[in-house]
Formats: sequence, C-alpha cells, structure tokens
Amino acid sequence: MTSTDTRPATSSSDGRTTRHLWGHFSRHGAGIVAPVIARGEGVRIFDDRGRSYLDGLSGLFVVQAGHGRDELAAAAAAQASTLAFFPLWSYATPPAIELAERLAVHAPGDLNRVFFTTGGGEAVESAWKLAKQYYKLTGKPAKHKVISRSVAYHGTPQGALAITGIPELKQDFEPLTPGAFRVPNTNIYRAPEGHGDDPKAFGRWAADRIAEAIEFEGPDTVAAVFLEPVQNAGGCFPPPPGYFERVRQICDEYDVLLVSDEVICAFGRIGSMFACSDFGYVPDIITCAKGMTSGYSPIGAMIASDRLFEPFDDGRTAFAHGYTFGGHPVSAAVALANLDLFEREGLNDRVKQNAPAFRSTLEKLYDLPIVGDVRGEGYFYGIELVKDKATKETFTPDEAERVLRGFLSTALFDAGLYCRADDRGDPVVQLAPPLICGQSEFDEIEQILRGVLTEAYTRI
Repeated sequence: MTSTDTRPATSSSDGRTTRHLWGHFSRHGAGIVAPVIARGEGVRIFDDRGRSYLDGLSGLFVVQAGHGRDELAAAAAAQASTLAFFPLWSYATPPAIELAERLAVHAPGDLNRVFFTTGGGEAVESAWKLAKQYYKLTGKPAKHKVISRSVAYHGTPQGALAITGIPELKQDFEPLTPGAFRVPNTNIYRAPEGHGDDPKAFGRWAADRIAEAIEFEGPDTVAAVFLEPVQNAGGCFPPPPGYFERVRQICDEYDVLLVSDEVICAFGRIGSMFACSDFGYVPDIITCAKGMTSGYSPIGAMIASDRLFEPFDDGRTAFAHGYTFGGHPVSAAVALANLDLFEREGLNDRVKQNAPAFRSTLEKLYDLPIVGDVRGEGYFYGIELVKDKATKETFTPDEAERVLRGFLSTALFDAGLYCRADDRGDPVVQLAPPLICGQSEFDEIEQILRGVLTEAYTRI
C-alpha cells in the first residue's frame, strides 16, 4: 500500500504513546509505537532515550538551517511578547508586511503579491481558487481545469488532493474536486521506450504532453498547470534540459497559468531562494511553505504576479478566501529571522558549492546491485531501488512491503539515519539533509546507506 510514513515500526508496551496521539500518514495497532523525537541540534535529532540520528530529511524537507537555532526561537518569543496574533482579514501586521516585501524581492519577474497561508497544501488550494476567480473576472469563466503530473504530490485538502497524481492517496476520499487531469512526469529512468536516450528530446516530449492535454480538454476550459521544479513523489525527478522553457511557451500560447509548486524546492533546497530561478523559468504563481521558517513556526504562501492581482485592485473585488492563522505574526517574524540567517551564512551559495560533492558521494552507491538510479538536484535526492539493475525490474507490492517497510525503514533508523523509504511510484530512498551539511555528513549518509542497502538486497 502506498504511504508516506517515514518512521520505523517498533514494538513497545508504552501505552501513553499510543493512547491518544493519531499520527499523520501513520500506521497504528499491532504493537506499533512511533519513536519519540525529543530534541534537535544542528544536523542531528535525538530520541527520548538520548540516541542520536543524522537528520537526512530535514524533518520533512523543512529544517534548512538545522535544529536548535536560538536566534529563530528568540524571534518567535520577541514577536509573541509584542503581538502574538492578529488576522490579515482587512488588517495588516508589521512582520507580514515586511515578509511579503522580502519574498517579492526574491521572487522572479513580476511576482509581487504575497497571499499567506499556514502550509503548503493551503498554498496550492489558494492557487487553484485564484486561477478560477481570475479567469471569471477577466471574461473567461469556463477556464477552471488544472493539469499536473503523474505520481506528483501537491497536498491533502480536497482541491490539492485532486491535483495530486497518486491514485492510492485519493481513493478513500473520492469524489474529489472535479477538473484535475494528469500528464507524464519527467522520470527519464522510466521513460517510455524510444524516449529515454536523449534528455533534451525527452524533455520536449514530456512538455508536449501538456499541450496535448490542453488541446484534448479544450483550451477555453484549462486554467493552470501545476508543476514542482523537482518532482518529489516517485523519487526526485529533475526537469530535463529545455523542459520548463517549452512548458512556459505552451502556457503562454494557450493562456494557461504556470504554477511552480515549490513547497519543498524553495528556500535553498535546490540552491536559490526559489527553484524556478535555478531552472530559468518565470511562473505566474509560486506556492511555498516548509523551509520559509526552517520549520520553527508554520507558514506558507502563494506568490502571484501583478497581472493576476490587477482584477482585485479596484476597491470592490475581493479574493473571498483566507485562513485564520495565515501570515501569523509570530511565524512571519521567524521567517524574517530565517531569511536573515540565510543571507548571513550564505546558505544558498553553500548548497550550490556543495551539491556536486553530495551527488558524487551518493553516486558511489551505484556499485550496489539494488541501486538502479541516483537522481536529484541541490540537497534533494532520490535513490531508486531495483531487483535487477540490467532490466530495471522493480519490486512486487509484497516485496516492497517486506523490504521497504519490514526491513529498510527500521534498519536505516537503527543505523542512525532518519530519511524516507517511499513507495509512491517505484521504491526509493529520499534524502534532503539540512543545508548546513557538508562532506562529513555526505560520507556518513553514504556509509549508512551502503551497509543497510547491501543487507536489504539479500532479503528480496
């Protein structure tokens, strides 16, 4: 069964852990008890027994600046003592104003309008709603559909879940918001026969499937295309050369909005503040969250172009959408302190400088028979696991259950590495360490993976 559960299944008699807490994307019962993570420091987390683990996933693609940063905690405390809460419903707060300005400076093109949420799924939901209302206000009311990619994850609210391209995550909640359609992703390792030899040609082929879908659904009905710069689910699919250039052309040709879903990829994960800049395209909307505060307080945002804001700038028309805690003053203050930290410590440049070393260190694992592909960008990588490297044969569902969940998740954690063994799509191990990591952490990750994956192959 497809799941995003990243923790090992352990047995314990600790009834307090299991009695009331309902975990997210988690299995329960049968003696399973979630490990208790009690503390974080730098690139490491510690359980309630004091054991240390390398945080190879930045919590959940979140803790960019590392754990235990006193300046971020201090920013939260200072703001809470001044103004702990006030909504942005027809009012503004100083930290929200300043954060919107800072984000607009970093965003490309004319993406100057920042709508705050409390997380990434809400940002995606907001972007779809904005696209629908924008086209109604500009005389194209039939444009409401969205296109996204196969196996892509865009969130759990009903609209964002409809955009998500993982059938197993959606089936228990159907019927979903109508109007979402899928196109192929950019997994060149699993490209259709005849399309995987030339990366640029494959990128053109994948992008043209978007144009094909728009034509099939009718250009007058399609409002937006939602794409991650590097697709998360399925195991970190980077864009082939020329892919986003062609997608931008297609969106312009059919008057369709290009939404860059950067909930994971923004704030240095790929190397720039916004990953669309790393790949040379300017979207109409950016959705972001996670790394904006390095996880020290929840916040998200939808950043839209001036063109999309224009119909609302008439003194009468409102975007009738919002969240009580969107742009929370404490979270906004923490985000500002986090951006200061990024600039002071040069975290984006650090990722760009160290990314080749991270890649080359992980690519050492190619000598293992279970490692089929190592792919990703920046500090964001997936390692696809296979039964047969020559044929790229993958695991059966029963084998994935036994190898990934019955062994791999627990074994990696027991070996001192927190990461994700993920079977949304083909089985992968995902890695996204804090941006303060360097070669010593890369080596530790590789050594732990080498030992555990070697053992995993014997259990297929």
